Amino acid sequence: MKDHTIYQNPLIERYSSKEMSYIFSPENKFKTWRKLWIALAESEKELGLNITDEQIDELKQYEDTINYEDAIAREKVVRHDVMSHVFAYGLQCPEAKPIIHLGATSAFVGDNTDLIQLKEGIIEVKKKLVLLIKRIKDFALAEKDRPTLGFTHYQAAQITTVGKRASLWLNEFILDFEELEHNLESLRFRGVKGTTGTQASFMELFENDEEKVKKLDELVTGKMGFDKKNIVTGQTYTRKVDYKVLSLLSAIAQSAHKTTNDIRLLQNLKEIEEPFEKSQIGSSAMAYKRNPMRSERVASLSKFVMSLTNSVAMTAATQWFERTLDDSANKRLSVPEAFLAIDAILIILNNIFDGMVVYPKQIEKRLQSEIPFMATENIIMNAVKKGGDRQELHEKIRELSMIAGRNVKVEGLENNLLDLIAKDSSFNLSMDELKEMTDPKLYIGRAPQQVVEFVKEIVDPILERNQVEDVDIALKV
Repeated sequence: MKDHTIYQNPLIERYSSKEMSYIFSPENKFKTWRKLWIALAESEKELGLNITDEQIDELKQYEDTINYEDAIAREKVVRHDVMSHVFAYGLQCPEAKPIIHLGATSAFVGDNTDLIQLKEGIIEVKKKLVLLIKRIKDFALAEKDRPTLGFTHYQAAQITTVGKRASLWLNEFILDFEELEHNLESLRFRGVKGTTGTQASFMELFENDEEKVKKLDELVTGKMGFDKKNIVTGQTYTRKVDYKVLSLLSAIAQSAHKTTNDIRLLQNLKEIEEPFEKSQIGSSAMAYKRNPMRSERVASLSKFVMSLTNSVAMTAATQWFERTLDDSANKRLSVPEAFLAIDAILIILNNIFDGMVVYPKQIEKRLQSEIPFMATENIIMNAVKKGGDRQELHEKIRELSMIAGRNVKVEGLENNLLDLIAKDSSFNLSMDELKEMTDPKLYIGRAPQQVVEFVKEIVDPILERNQVEDVDIALKV
């Protein structure tokens, strides 16, 4: 039963997935420590140390059965988490007790586990990001031909399409995905390096056989699922790695924030709308409201993720020599919470794009209020073809535009510029001709083709390399 008298982390309670929560859970951490101790013992045995198969089998027997009570009781005495778990493991494995953690320092399990969690976290982010890319792609293709008013400076600009605008959101996430792949490819294991990174303890164990010490490093790295390792470290891997990974998460948060900002603005214009459930309440006071709460939650969590990069940057900058411990408490907070928050962000975004609603009539209405102004150059050119004077027509259309603009802004009337032009004999154009000239599709340029090219050349190759099951991702709250 939940204890309502203590603080509950909302990232775990309300927002993020069980999968991401497990990656940074104590159970996953301590089980990984045991996997590392087994990999170390196996590798040391393979290289000739006096370690028996029976000792290895005993370690494996209790790999996933952690006696937490013993570890907790021991830590109260020795005030050291790693040695407390070495002690607890030894209680379960009396035959293997002498060779647990042989030659290693605390960073062997602590830092290597951190790197494994980073890798697992990035892979979990990748799954949800690939699904999001697919969903935005599908939305962009479905809406690639629908003209909509474009905005620069949030002022009416040239016409684009709904799908082309979505492709701009998608492009942001594609850049993030490329950075994610680079992060995964370049992530290196700390490996077996000893107290200050010199491997001195292992040189002692293997009687100064340098090749065996190097091979030990390679064997443990491979057993723990990495194909690259650091050649040089201090006691810890450089905290620049944490900054590099959180910078990736920050980049995804930036893309998410920008996308949901646009969605919130468009929902205010009633052009598109995030999913709104049948029994959902938008406001406690205003029953009619349909607030973009999903997009707002993404924006809120995104700010949090972006803020955490400063924390790990300061940590990386202030490490002393081969190791200092003022990183530990910071890392326990900043790294897991950044992953939990970005996990929640991707869950919400997938939910939004799985049920995004488009309102074509509202889009068309806004277009029709602005397009007569945008079509003035085409109108002038067609009037000149019928014998009009270009300079005279330009001045006339300027004057008529001012009248129409005043009608819209001051009088609150519809844009009647086309009526004014049709009634002016200087233009010699009928209303039917004017309507043909103001067809929005005449002004979208290559927007639909750009969407198709972008999907074919950039997006589809990513999706082909990363097959994803199009599953429903439900929100916790």
